[in-house]
Amino acid sequence: MGTAKKILLHIFLISVVFVVLFWGNTLFRQHNQFSLGEQALARKNYSAAISDYASAIHMYTPGSSLVETAASRLWSLGEGFEKARDTERALIAYRSLRSACYAIRGLTNPGTKWITRCDGKLAKLTAKSSSPTKSSNPNQQF
Repeated sequence: MGTAKKILLHIFLISVVFVVLFWGNTLFRQHNQFSLGEQALARKNYSAAISDYASAIHMYTPGSSLVETAASRLWSLGEGFEKARDTERALIAYRSLRSACYAIRGLTNPGTKWITRCDGKLAKLTAKSSSPTKSSNPNQQF
């Protein structure tokens, strides 16, 4: 085997090892963030749960079912807040889900169904909450 072929083989093998290690590390961190989200949800620490589930989605790895599960958890949190008439926290949950799905877009778009669903919820909730009210700023000139 020639020297050039050996060099190319070594470069290829090192590249494969690097990709496998990178994928494994990302998958491990995704599982860790999801676990933290589950723990926060059990403690009823909803802000931390939203953040942890969104982080798990950000660490998208092809083939992992946790992205879909974390998205479902965020959606459920948003719907729970919506039913409790806590519009502010519902908006936070839906915006976090939408943002996380936009972050994983690349050659493929794995979160498009969640983005579409969130857009509908956000439009509905922001239309309800944007009713005109008197400004608390006495210097406002309109």
